[in-house]
Amino acid sequence: MEIIIAKNTGLCYGVKRALKTAQKTRRLRQGKVSTLGDLIHNPQVIADLEAKGVGSIEDVNDIEEGTVIIRSHGVSPEIHKALKRKKLEVIDATCPIVQKIQELVARLARENKEIVIVGNKEHPESQGLIGHSRGRGLIVENETQTAALAFKRKRAVLAQSTQDLHLFKKVVASLIEKTEELQVFNTICRSTQTRQRTTSELATQVEALFIVGGKNSSNTRKLYQISKRILPRTYFIENAGQITTEMLRGARTIGISGGASTPPEAIEAAVEKIQQIFEPHSREESRVQCQK
Repeated sequence: MEIIIAKNTGLCYGVKRALKTAQKTRRLRQGKVSTLGDLIHNPQVIADLEAKGVGSIEDVNDIEEGTVIIRSHGVSPEIHKALKRKKLEVIDATCPIVQKIQELVARLARENKEIVIVGNKEHPESQGLIGHSRGRGLIVENETQTAALAFKRKRAVLAQSTQDLHLFKKVVASLIEKTEELQVFNTICRSTQTRQRTTSELATQVEALFIVGGKNSSNTRKLYQISKRILPRTYFIENAGQITTEMLRGARTIGISGGASTPPEAIEAAVEKIQQIFEPHSREESRVQCQK
């Protein structure tokens, strides 16, 4: 039995930066330290932060004191102003890639263009981007929603940084038919694109594939959807305890991939669980390797 781990699996730069920022802030600051919303979309990591004294508060109106950390997904200008009015100490851990997209949206808004953002309407990054659009932005989640839009002479289209490239291309193709002059900005981060490509490649090489990450993680869910299109035996799990014997039945090559908010410990635990299930039923040794 062979276990293959996808290349580029694990925490991306923006998430690592946000975690380091939160840990450093907790060491250096006295009093209460909170993040505005979950710092990253991974329940194990959030639980670990809470155990270390970094809590998560969803509503800015519920933060009355201490230091507040803006998560990697960023926030709208209105949220920044609300925090300033409360005179809280603010540490901004917004991913630099997301910051650049926010700046792009603000520039396009100043140019009076309609801005189509391909993303999840409930995702904090997309909500933050809308806040930078000065009322000129709208979020679409698929090409069906795009088809319902009216014809425009000028538009711009961009993506949530963790969007599925395949879906983004479909929306762009739909918008071309409804726009005389369309500006296209591929704002899906390079790490996300690489992760999607290597996961889809792995799905063609194995008999079963596990996507490890938080169920509320947009980029992890996209990996699951991409792999599922290629390999029906793709499983989305939050932790190794969800892996069962039935999932592994008959599989000799097994793949593992994880989202941008999946810590390496979660990948290691999945490998160990697969080995534990496999080894009592076979004398053959399992082999673990990283995707080439």
